[in-house]
Amino acid sequence: MKFRIEAMHCGGCARGVTAAIRSVDPAAAVEADPPSRAVTVTTDRPRAAIVAALEAAGFPPAA
Repeated sequence: MKFRIEAMHCGGCARGVTAAIRSVDPAAAVEADPPSRAVTVTTDRPRAAIVAALEAAGFPPAA
């Protein structure tokens, strides 16, 4: 699944995004690219669970 996260500006943000996603699925594959604000996640967890974790961490995905 793919997300656009406007609040992700740097490597630290990317680590925060990755940690939020892995709090839901520790085995998730996460590719975060701060310059494009793009995040690609490979997981078997529901999208809603990933979105909720991102929002809770302060990185809400764009609609």
